[in-house]
Amino acid sequence: IQLFFGNCLFSHTTAQKGKTMQKKGYKGRCEKRRLEKSEDVCRFYSDIQSAYGDMLQARDDIAEIICNAPMEGLELGDYTSDFLCRKTDASYMVRECVKRNLLTKPLTMKRLDASKDYWMKKGIADWGIVIEKEGADDE
Repeated sequence: IQLFFGNCLFSHTTAQKGKTMQKKGYKGRCEKRRLEKSEDVCRFYSDIQSAYGDMLQARDDIAEIICNAPMEGLELGDYTSDFLCRKTDASYMVRECVKRNLLTKPLTMKRLDASKDYWMKKGIADWGIVIEKEGADDE
């Protein structure tokens, strides 16, 4: 799978397929591994999330990575955001990983809007969506 973030292109292959925002306590298949910038073992539920975790690990401006950060008290239920990151300047950013073909689905849009609103209320304005490169084939 190929991902893009800004002007960067990143290629990565894993066995999992993608969804948007995980229900807290999701019991499906996942890839578990450590990232140096994360205190806990990271659980990746999609190709996009796994590849973007590697990209965050390589970025000099990222000091800490929290995978599957819980959104406590979310009206939709108990969900997690894919990445909550502390930057080296002490600011925070949130990223949600979504397959391109799910972006126009009403439930996906509802969940992404809820995530953005949740983190904005917490004072985190650097919120974004990570998608695979247009035309990229899943491997």
